[in-house]
This record gives sequence, structure tokens and C-alpha cells, in this order.
Amino acid sequence: MALLCAGLSICPPSAQAAGENVPAWAKEAVWYQIFPERFRDGDASNNPGRTSLEWPIVPSEKWKLSRWTADWYARDDWEKEQDRAGKPDPAPAFYKGGVLDRRYGGDLQGVVDKLDYIADLGVNAIYFNPVFYARSLHKYDGNSYHHIDPYFGPDPKGDFAIMDKETSDPATWQWTSADKLFLELIKKAHERGIRVVIDGVFNHTGRDFFAFEDLRKNQDKSPYTGWYQVNSFDEPATTRNEFDYRGWWGHKTLPIFAATADKKDMAAGPKDYIFNSTRRWMDPDGDGKPDDGIDGWRLDVADERPAKFWADWNALVHSINPDAYTTAEVWGSPLEMLNHGNFSACMNYYGFAMPVKGFLVDRVVPPSKFSRLLDERRNAIPPATAYAMMNLMDSHDTDRLASMIVNGEGTVYPDPNQIEFNAKNSAALSKTYQIRKPDARERAIQRLVALFQATYVGAPMIYYGTEAGMWGGNDPDERMPMVWADMKFDPQAIDPRGGTRKPDEVKFDDSLFAFYKSAVAFRKANRVLSHGEYRALGAFDKEQTFVFLRKLDDKALVVALNRSDSPQTVEVDLAPGDASLVAGAKPLFFTSPDAAGISSSLSGDKMKISLPALTGAVFGKL
Repeated sequence: MALLCAGLSICPPSAQAAGENVPAWAKEAVWYQIFPERFRDGDASNNPGRTSLEWPIVPSEKWKLSRWTADWYARDDWEKEQDRAGKPDPAPAFYKGGVLDRRYGGDLQGVVDKLDYIADLGVNAIYFNPVFYARSLHKYDGNSYHHIDPYFGPDPKGDFAIMDKETSDPATWQWTSADKLFLELIKKAHERGIRVVIDGVFNHTGRDFFAFEDLRKNQDKSPYTGWYQVNSFDEPATTRNEFDYRGWWGHKTLPIFAATADKKDMAAGPKDYIFNSTRRWMDPDGDGKPDDGIDGWRLDVADERPAKFWADWNALVHSINPDAYTTAEVWGSPLEMLNHGNFSACMNYYGFAMPVKGFLVDRVVPPSKFSRLLDERRNAIPPATAYAMMNLMDSHDTDRLASMIVNGEGTVYPDPNQIEFNAKNSAALSKTYQIRKPDARERAIQRLVALFQATYVGAPMIYYGTEAGMWGGNDPDERMPMVWADMKFDPQAIDPRGGTRKPDEVKFDDSLFAFYKSAVAFRKANRVLSHGEYRALGAFDKEQTFVFLRKLDDKALVVALNRSDSPQTVEVDLAPGDASLVAGAKPLFFTSPDAAGISSSLSGDKMKISLPALTGAVFGKL
């Protein structure tokens, strides 16, 4: 691990050793996460049918594509038919029925059609949830790593016919229509200055994955016996099927790849296949120039694969494209993955989302502890890496930020030293979880969070629809279809728990979008926010206010956040050199509708800052 600079600040990039495998562009990235099936249906001719669903297929012949603009909690007749009986389950019927069998028809053409929307938001990097062929709505049960899901492309029937003729030998692999459309999407994104990163789920597969399908059919005679963690093969002499294998977290729909005998590496078969698939997407035409390929990878449950596999895989990735970005999904400390896996960065749940949730969302972590957590968790990783971490708040694995805020205030953590992130965060898990639309006060808190994302160390990431006002609890509710301005949605009027609720209007939030767009633009216009030094200036527990500095060369910005429900005035000490940089500073960006009540003044090395309730502001020279 690279040496850290002394003290509580991060040294500016010019003074720090370069982190391994951290491309320069990653520090200036503004990420947008897309869940393809729920983003946009751009091609009605490729919509999936009932036979595309997970096996065994549960819904009856009445199954049909779900209406994009319907009340999320309204159920079609086929969903009500399949309410699951059996073992007691306290979850409402909505969550036990067909919601996981819904399909809305989101596809790659929908993303292509909305690239200008993404560019207009200011985003310059897309992270796609899995796009490879799989039966589920989420695609984490991949049946291929070398083909895009046919239902994301223009000709599913033709694509499946091509795929049926292939083997595990890359020499037999062809380019399907979905593959070609994805390459076209990459090209169009690059033309707009947007990089593309995709999800690599290299820990487990679906049961229709070619190797597991053969293994299930041919048992110990299969050439893929060493690919999976098999507990026992079937005994032909008996009437029952003894075939058993390890599934991810016990889910038999997700068989896990095997490791080497010493557990230090991936088994040779799946490792070779993954490496071949990696080459395919990073340099599609194989000409040694990666400009036509993806710009990197996000790696699912990365801490469940051996470190040597990741080190070897990252070496391959950067041999193909030295400017590639790889980021690991890690919920705890990322040190192990960064030190031994050679990743560029990680999804920053631990060092960003959790502290911010405690301070701004749940409002139970005081500013002093918040500042300490930020410093401890940021300074524990190489400085160059800290600037490239994906600073997310919500994702496909959490409740949405807006709903976190609605439900968060006053949260009591069982362990006061551990910030709770995914506890009872949906109507499926809690009778008291609120599924309503956020009010004006809660939107003000959301803007505070967005301001901090735009000004803190690391690359901000927006989950699709957060900028458009979407809300919702954890899986499956955070995966509602994207709310588009050109669509008219039914009000959300149903409580899945059977209670009554006031109907909430569902529509694209123009005001919130404009704020996110301006926050992104402000970050991109001020290089100090993506490359500059960070230093906490003041954490005021009584005033519930936090102030920090970003500095690069002769440019300095002071950021102040007041999370309290009343106006606050605080005074911070500046270093002599910094005081001269902020002399005459004005509020350049703020979360409130106007600058009323926002001010700063300088007396010697002391800066006095005044903020209205629930307001954040950035002070600097024009």
C-alpha cells in the first residue's frame, strides 16, 4: 500500500505516490448507474415472453409484460394467482407473489435513446448492472459472459440460434445482434465523452450457463466437473437425484465456481473462460486498440473470490487497456481488496455512504464523529485510490436515497459504533417503513447529500432516477421503472401491507433534476473538487454543522453543511496561506432556492459562516 500523507488531510495528487491501476479520468468521473431492465424500453419488438422467465416458470399463461407507468404496488391477475403458499412468511403478499417475475422490457436501445439525457445531466461514466444473458430481471445469474442478453437487443430469436452453435472455445464465438448493439452503444457513449463500465459476476452463474448445464446433464462424466463446487453427483442406481452443489448464500439458482485446491486461485476452467470473455469486451475487434471496448468493470461480491485470481485478472485488464478502471463491490473495509486484488477502487459504502447516512440521513451521528469516520476510513487507503472511489448513496442493493431520508431520522443503531445501512429498509421487512413520497423538508436533506457528494473526495455516483425524484424501499422496490418526463404515471395509491395511504403523484421532478445537473456542473467546473486536498475545518456538534476545505494550487473552496432545523453561525480557523485564498469568498453554490441567509466573513485567519436551516453552501472566489 502506498504511504499516506501525515495528518488529517489528503495530500494533493502532485505530492502523492500514484496508486496502482488508478486511471486519471476516474478522479473526474461522475457516475450514473443503470439497471437495464428498468431504465427505458426503446424497442417493443424485443420484449421478453413468458418462456424467458427463470426456471421453473411459475406464472400461468396469463403472464404478460408489466405496464411501465402503472402504480408499482398494483398487481396483475397473474401475480395474484401465484401468491406462494407453504412455510409461514410475514412479508405482504405483494412480495411473495409475482413481483420478481415482472418484466418491463427495458433494453439497450432505450439506453441509446437516452444518452443525450445522461450527457445533459453532466454524467461522464456509466456503470451498468449486468447486461449478459440471464433469465432473471437483475441478471446476476449469468448464463454467459461473452453474450449480451438477447432481449436487450433487436433480434432475440436470431441471437439464441447463434448462441446454440457455439462452444466454450472462443474460436466459435460470434457477434449477436445484441452484442453489436452494445458495441454501438459504447461508440455513441464515447462520442459524448461518456465511459462505459459493466458488471462482472465472476463468483457464480445461472443454471443455464453452458458448463453447469452440461454438468447437470452428464454429472461426473462432464468435462466441466472441476468448474463448480460439487458436493455429490447423482447415483444412477438410486431413484432419487443425489446431485448437490454449493449455491451462493444457499441459493441453488446461483451455483458457485470452484477454487483451486489451496483456495488461493480460481479453478483453471472458469478462469480461462473469464479471461477470454474479458478480452472480448475490452478489445472487441482484437486489434490491440481498446477504444472500441468497455472502459472497465465493476466486480460483484469481489471479496468471495481468491485474491490471486483478482490480481491476475486485473493484470490482464490493464495489459489490454492501461487506462481501464476496475472497482470491487465491498461493504466493509476495502483494504484487503485494494492491497491484494489490485483494483482501481471500490464502491464506497464503508468510507462514504455509511458515514453520510449516519450524519445527514439518520441524523444520529454527530458532526465530530462524522468527521472522524471520514478521516479514518479515507486515510486508511492509498491517496490516489481515495480520489477514484465510487461515492454512492443508493444502489440496486439498498433502499433509494429519498426513502432512506423519509425513514431515517432518529434511527437507533443496535451497536452505536456500527452504522446500520440495510436493516428493515422496505415494506417487505417492516410494518412501519414509510413508502410515501418525500416532502419538501426531506428533499432539502437530499440536496444536502448531493452537495456533499459533489464536493467530497472521490467520484460521485447517481443511481438511475435519484435525480428524477424516485423513491422506494429495498429490493424489489428500488428497482421501479424509471420515471420519465414524457410519460404519464398512475399515482402510487396502494400500500402492499393492506393499509390505506394518501395517493402520491408520480412524475419526473424537474426541480430536483435541475439541482443535480447544477451540482454536477459545479464539480466539473472546479478541478479542486476532483483533485484537490481535503481538510476538515470544523465539526460543531451543538450547531449540527460541518465545514471543510478543498484546495488545489491557488484555488480554495470552503464547504459548509448545516443539518439542523434552525439557522446556524459558526467560526472556523484557517491556515494563514488558506485565509488569503478565501478572502472575499462568496457563496458560489448552495442547496436553498436562493442565497438569503447565507454569508461568510473573514477576520484574520478566522472565517465566520452563516447558514439557514438544512442548507449547504460552497464559498469561494469567482
